[in-house]
Amino acid sequence: MRILIAEDEKDLNRIITGRLKEEHYSVDSCYDGQEALEYLESAEYDAVVLDIMMPGTDGLTVLRKMRRRNDATPVILLTAKDSIEDRVAGLDAGANDYLVKPFAFEELLARIRVLLRKPAETPKTCYRVGDLEVHMDTQDVSRGGKMIRLSGKEFALLRYMVQNEGIVLSRERLEQHLWNFDYAGGSNVIDVYIRYLRRKIDEGYDEKLIHTVRGAGYVLRAEKK
Repeated sequence: MRILIAEDEKDLNRIITGRLKEEHYSVDSCYDGQEALEYLESAEYDAVVLDIMMPGTDGLTVLRKMRRRNDATPVILLTAKDSIEDRVAGLDAGANDYLVKPFAFEELLARIRVLLRKPAETPKTCYRVGDLEVHMDTQDVSRGGKMIRLSGKEFALLRYMVQNEGIVLSRERLEQHLWNFDYAGGSNVIDVYIRYLRRKIDEGYDEKLIHTVRGAGYVLRAEKK
């Protein structure tokens, strides 16, 4: 999952960005509203954490511009203002949630998880594809009851694929959701991590779950019997 952080307090920006990366999110960060708009025009994000009081273009202006161009990306507003009028203004501008500074990072993380749930979807902490189980809260992965140890990036890739079970995902789409703009790796990085996952998830099993769709990308699915 890819998240944009727009916060002009550099220390807070750095802390939020670092903690989200520890949770295996792909994160881009910036310090003003105009730069945030440029990021939003250049990439697809799963959520935006947007400070209201930023130099130049403020957060509410960024939010209104997003909604006017039909960008429905979920947005959490951060602000030091906690009056009812301020909260109403933010929600009326199109925010999905509102968090007052100072806040506990655990609360921000929980609110982000809520935003990343699909509309009308009940909370889901465990995904199953065939005999593969992926637990979102504990990051435990098992197949046929056997535990599988994954690196943070391997789990992030598997999480995105299992949440899009049956959907063919292009290399570009996978890469965009797993790495930020600072990434300077090779063009075959997705192929490398798919190979890692196959070795841990499919090797030794008759039924393969990770499939290559030639010319299109990869898909996670159990074959119908």
